[in-house]
Amino acid sequence: MATLDDPGLRPEAHRFDSGVPGPKLLILGAVHGDERCGTEGIRRFLAELADGRRRIVRGSLTLVPVTNMLAYRERRREGDRNLNRGLAPTAAPATYEDHLANWLCPLIASHEVLVDLHSFRSPGRAFVMVGPRDNDGPIEPFAHAADEEALALRVGLDRIVEGWLPTYAAGAMRREHAASAERSTFRYGVGTTEYARSVGLYALTVECGQHEDPQAPEVAYRTIVRALATLGMMDAPAPVPVKSPETLQLCEVHDKVDATDAFAKPWRSFDAVRAGELIGTRTNGDRVCAPWDGWIVFPNAASAAGREWFFLAKRSARFA
Repeated sequence: MATLDDPGLRPEAHRFDSGVPGPKLLILGAVHGDERCGTEGIRRFLAELADGRRRIVRGSLTLVPVTNMLAYRERRREGDRNLNRGLAPTAAPATYEDHLANWLCPLIASHEVLVDLHSFRSPGRAFVMVGPRDNDGPIEPFAHAADEEALALRVGLDRIVEGWLPTYAAGAMRREHAASAERSTFRYGVGTTEYARSVGLYALTVECGQHEDPQAPEVAYRTIVRALATLGMMDAPAPVPVKSPETLQLCEVHDKVDATDAFAKPWRSFDAVRAGELIGTRTNGDRVCAPWDGWIVFPNAASAAGREWFFLAKRSARFA
């Protein structure tokens, strides 16, 4: 089993402290090893800090260009498992990602704001994912929705998606994963931003575009600059918030039952679906159809049995 003590497998965290009180911002790249745009954007910004073109004037900034070193080295999504599912410290690490979580979780907890830079498999335009509205419920209690929303509106993207963790909870209970479905789902659905919110931060996942989109690193870089300007951490004007962004709420997640479950057509993220429209067919012949008018999100024809196949979303009025 690979560990962080193996050569080249411990992530590098670059910290810049202004010496002036202010926000503590953490920015992550390559939580998934095949999502490399965040790494490129962070390295570009690091170079500008190094040569003096950029300077942190308030608060502190930590940049992690490559979070999952094993997956990044192998140019694949994960090393031993998906780091962005079931993220939590563990006393008995059994995978590289478990060891990595024991390093990453305390790092997250030592900050106040997290921006996690990702990309996605199918073609489509960039978007930002936010957490829940303020609530004291059992799934994802939260008290910083206003700050999170303000940041989301200023990273320069006009599509916002919400509803990640509740979707997992409902999905597992529907599929009857286990008698302890509620507990296991919350653990499985927790990634970097969900863990961050659980320890008092507010956080954004920024999906910068398709993995190979040459503009995705530019989106990642602009996100870094805009986040720092929004938080007043650089000498730069505060970004103007996006007006009336398209806002969608994830409502359902569907897993593959068999690896040969097949889509009816090559879906792209945010393709519209109509109620009753055929989305795909199970290996046993069962048809999977849209239950209502909405959008398909993160379709993954290559996913394995028991992994996410696609999500369904509806329009949200949250930012109307």
